[in-house]
Amino acid sequence: MDNINNKNKQLFKSYQQSLYDYDQEKLATNIATLFAPNAILQMCFPFETLAHPDDLVAKLYQPLQASMPDLERRDFIIMAGESNQAHWVGCAGYYTGTFLKPWLTIPPTHRQMRLRFHEFYRFVDNKIVEMQAIWDIPDVMLQANAWPLSPSLGLEWHVPGPATHDGLISAPYAAEKSAQSAKLVSDMLTGLSRFASEGVDAMELSTYWHPKMNWYGPSLIGTNRLIDGFRRLHQIPFLAAMPNREVSEKFAKNYLFGDGDYVGFTGWPGMSMRLSGDGWLGIAPNDKKLTMRSLDFWRCEAGKIRENWVLIDILSIYDQLGVDVFRRMHELTRGMNGVDFDN
Repeated sequence: MDNINNKNKQLFKSYQQSLYDYDQEKLATNIATLFAPNAILQMCFPFETLAHPDDLVAKLYQPLQASMPDLERRDFIIMAGESNQAHWVGCAGYYTGTFLKPWLTIPPTHRQMRLRFHEFYRFVDNKIVEMQAIWDIPDVMLQANAWPLSPSLGLEWHVPGPATHDGLISAPYAAEKSAQSAKLVSDMLTGLSRFASEGVDAMELSTYWHPKMNWYGPSLIGTNRLIDGFRRLHQIPFLAAMPNREVSEKFAKNYLFGDGDYVGFTGWPGMSMRLSGDGWLGIAPNDKKLTMRSLDFWRCEAGKIRENWVLIDILSIYDQLGVDVFRRMHELTRGMNGVDFDN
């Protein structure tokens, strides 16, 4: 009998294909077939938790396709695995199409647009019972010249798929290799957690990260290369601003699982902290307690982590701080490409 992880990826394939070709009738049929009626559907801000699988079409894909009539989905990672007695399929890629009409009040560019995504699906008895998804909406604002936030320290670009072009994993599930990859990432994360009490050296970054590592963050943070770039352009500002991070089942049950050389992580939210210091995303410290949604993928090579794709629900962070990012964007884009706002 085929491994359950391979089976879940195969079940997911028809849903993914209906988004690649964007056939709304097939998409609705696949959703009705694949999703449990009471599935937990957790999206990034401003969508938040959806009430029913039908909302995937009505509130997500139909409006997106109305803005980009030639919409298609392109995955560059599809992996699966088990963690905490739960089976997940994790996907990374981007939606793309010609941006012809406003989407979430972001003005259209009349050019091709990308919308990066990380999405995780939990399966029970051949049905999706939970979805967690982050779409990089700030990157769409950036492409539309409607950027309302501070400049990124890292590189803003079209984030690539795996250098090895093997992220769409269809080979038989390799349990031993998958466990080795998951342990490498788990040990690395444990090392990161020692920073607060033992300092930078205790994290032992060179033990876990490849000398030519790439860290692909969300828009507003950007991509950083090598350990030095990762430290200067993301980790140091992040740790300085929020040294008291906490990962706990009080906030969410977190899931870390491997599939060959790939590892996925999901938690909703996965972390809690206080914004007590300066330096992260240009946000002033206010000691406000925040939770953070982060969906991550790693690719391991020769016993090291060579690539790491990270999406953080940036707009949720600003919402918790009481900052209306969309309102600021409206002021920047009033009248642009025929878009206007009453308030």
